[in-house]
Amino acid sequence: MNAPDWITRSVSKLRPPEKSESKVALAQADSAQAATKSVANGPTTRSTRERLKATLRHKEEALSPRVLRRTLEELRAIVDPQVSEVEGGRRAKGVAGWYAGAELNERRDMWLLMSEQFVADAQKVKLAQAQFAAAVGTPDEAVAEVRYRRATVSPRRRLLQRFSAFPEGFRFLVDMRADMLPYLKADKRLQALDVEMEYMFSTWFDVGFLDLRRISWDSPASLIEKLIKYEAVHDIKSWADVKNRLDSDRRCYGFFHPRMPDEPLIFVEVALIDEMASGITPLLDESAAPADLKKATTAIFYSISNTQTGLRGVSFGDSLIKRVVETLHAEFPKLKTFATLSPIPGFRHWLGKNAGAMLEQLDEKERTLLGRAVGFEPPMAQHFLTAADTAPMLDEKSPVRRMLLRCAAHYLGRVLEEGKPMDPVARFHLGNGARIERLNWMGDPSPKGLKQSCGLMVNYLYDLKRLDKHRAQLLQGKIPVSGDIENLYI
Repeated sequence: MNAPDWITRSVSKLRPPEKSESKVALAQADSAQAATKSVANGPTTRSTRERLKATLRHKEEALSPRVLRRTLEELRAIVDPQVSEVEGGRRAKGVAGWYAGAELNERRDMWLLMSEQFVADAQKVKLAQAQFAAAVGTPDEAVAEVRYRRATVSPRRRLLQRFSAFPEGFRFLVDMRADMLPYLKADKRLQALDVEMEYMFSTWFDVGFLDLRRISWDSPASLIEKLIKYEAVHDIKSWADVKNRLDSDRRCYGFFHPRMPDEPLIFVEVALIDEMASGITPLLDESAAPADLKKATTAIFYSISNTQTGLRGVSFGDSLIKRVVETLHAEFPKLKTFATLSPIPGFRHWLGKNAGAMLEQLDEKERTLLGRAVGFEPPMAQHFLTAADTAPMLDEKSPVRRMLLRCAAHYLGRVLEEGKPMDPVARFHLGNGARIERLNWMGDPSPKGLKQSCGLMVNYLYDLKRLDKHRAQLLQGKIPVSGDIENLYI
C-alpha cells in the first residue's frame, strides 16, 4: 500500500472523537465515579468473601453472588495444578473473552476476586518463616530462605502468568491494568492486584527483552497511526506534520516487546541540527527544508511519549535514551551534543502558589523595578501573576520577564519533593544523569505552553562523561545545573 492510499483512508483519525467514542469515555468516567462513591459509603460495601456466601445482590454490586461464585470457579480453574500450561492459557483466554464484553463494574468484580481471593496461604507462610528462622546460621539457611520466599508467592501471580500464556495475553493484561487504575485510589482492596501486576510487568518488560526500532515514513501505516495517537508532548495536527517529524534530518525510535510487536511502548522524536534548539516552533515547521546532516553536531530529543497507561510504574525511558544515543553516535560520529528541548509542565501551577514567597526574596531595588513594571508598588503576588500572563508581549529588558526566568530556575534547580525534583519532566531527565543547561524564553508559545509554563522551555544536557556524577549529586540533594542557571537564582 503506498503512502497516499493509507493517508486518504486514515485521515479521519486526526479528527475529534465521534459522539460514540465520547460516550464511551464518559461512561468510563461515570462508572469510576460511581465506584468511588460506593466505596466511600463504607458500611454498604461488602468484601468478595461476604458476597460469595450471600444469596442476594446488593444494589451497588454488579455481579450477583451466583455469578460471582461462577466467575471465581473459572478463575481457579485457570490455575488448577492438574492442568497443563497450554490448557491453563486456553481457559484464561476464555475468561478474557468474557471480560471483553463485560461492563466496567462487572470487570471490577473480577479484579476484586483476583485481588482478594488469590492470596498466599498464611499457615504455609508462617511455617516456612519459622523454618527459615531456625535454619539461620546452619548449612540449611539458603535452602530455607528460598522455600520461605516461595511460600510467600501468591496464587495471584500464577493466575497472571496463565493469562500471559495465550498470544494476546500480554495485551490483555496491560489493558486490564489500565482499566483498573482509575479505581485504585477509591478502593484499596485492588492494590494487591495492582502491586502484583506492576511487579510482574517490571520483569516481563525488562529492557533486556525489548527491541529498539526506528519508526520512519516507510514504516507500516498502522505504526505511523499509533505515533499520531500516542504523541503526548506536541500534538500531531496533520499528515504534513507527521511527515516532517520523520524527515531525513529526524529520527524516531521506539521500544517494542516481542509479545506486542506492533505496539510501541515508548518512543522518542529526535532532531539532528547544528546547535542547541531554543524553541519548538522551528522544529515543527512543516515548510522548513531539512537540515544538512553533514553539519549536524547536536541531537535534540524534543518529545518522549509513553504509550501504555497499564505500564505505569515500569521504567524504561532512561534506557531508551541511552540506546538511542548509542545508535545515533554510530550512524553520525560527528554528533557531540545530546540534549533535550523539554516542557516545564508544573511551573505555572507551582508559581501560582509560590509567587509571594519568591517576591519576598528580592532586594529593595529589584522589588521597586518589578513594582513599576506591573504598575503597583510594592508588587503583590497577584500583580506579578497577572503580568506573567502577558509573557508573549514582554521584551528582553522587562523586569517581569527577568523575574519569570529566575522563578523557573528556582523551581527546576532548587525545589525538591521527597528528595526529588518537583517537575515530572525534570525528575525523569535529572534521574537519568542529565543537567539543567538553559532556559528558553518563548520556547513554546502555543496555548498549552503558555498555560503550563508561561511559554518557557528548558534544555537538559546529557553529558555522557558526567552522567554518573550528576546522578550522585542528585542523590545528595543537589540538582546539577549549568552556570547560566545558577546566575538566575535569586
